[in-house]
Amino acid sequence: MNAIPFGIRNHSGTGSDEQKPENPLNAAWIVLEAANDLGDHDTVEICRRVIDASLNGAPPSPFDMHVITEYFR
Repeated sequence: MNAIPFGIRNHSGTGSDEQKPENPLNAAWIVLEAANDLGDHDTVEICRRVIDASLNGAPPSPFDMHVITEYFR
């Protein structure tokens, strides 16, 4: 049995030294498709905020980008 409880991940690279995707808009579209398929409504809303911000020329929030970059990890 796994000693790490479900939902808790232990990996380095989070925080200020976290790598940012080269194109946040592309990453948001990929995560949006996966979140839609999984019925993950909260992540779908986050993806929409990132996409809207990118299309309007505004930077996405750091929290939203963290969710996008960590979605498949």
